[in-house]
Amino acid sequence: MEYEIVKNPMGLIEFSLNKNEKITAEAAAMVYMKGNIVTETRMRKGGFFKSLKAAALGGESFFVNEFIAEEDDCKLGLTGNMLGDIEVIDVDEEFIVQSGSFVGSTTDVTLDTAWQGFTKGIFGSNLFMLKTVGAGKMFVNGWGGILKKQLGSGEKMILDNYQLVALSSTAGYRVTKHGSMKTTLFGGDALVIEIVGPGTVYLQTKNIMEFVRALIPFLPKRN
Repeated sequence: MEYEIVKNPMGLIEFSLNKNEKITAEAAAMVYMKGNIVTETRMRKGGFFKSLKAAALGGESFFVNEFIAEEDDCKLGLTGNMLGDIEVIDVDEEFIVQSGSFVGSTTDVTLDTAWQGFTKGIFGSNLFMLKTVGAGKMFVNGWGGILKKQLGSGEKMILDNYQLVALSSTAGYRVTKHGSMKTTLFGGDALVIEIVGPGTVYLQTKNIMEFVRALIPFLPKRN
């Protein structure tokens, strides 16, 4: 199997699949197929309750599609639902993934939900994140560009709570208030994630909530 990310920042990932090679993807991720590819729709691995939890709590689809090449030299194009980069993460340890960022993976990587708890605050608008199970390659989508940052042991990083795409489980983290009450009210960054290495952080350069706020003045007003 080979793959190439094309057309970033409005990207898609294009796979070249040989016979019997498989890719698992979110239900609406497929852009195009070329060649004899069979699509099998199934619940996420782990059974009904794991699928239900990922759908209801993690914001992901209950079902996933598995694309299986029936011959050599097949092509498959996948994309995410965000206006930004697609990135490949080599999953050789557990990762926490922002809900909505997951596009697809090799079939040996599955997703489960990770409860963050009210004491740790919220990431974006969700109380649940997704976590990876298994090892392989995972394909994620972000708002704007996706940047990879490596933190050494004890090294700290402050990240706006809407900017996280994925975080390796080796890192420690907590959600905390940023600055004073004045900063919270007028500075636009009420909550941040404090991350402590060692670990790998994938962040997105744009903020979905700021994008929504920018659109509000141009939306029709209700009478």
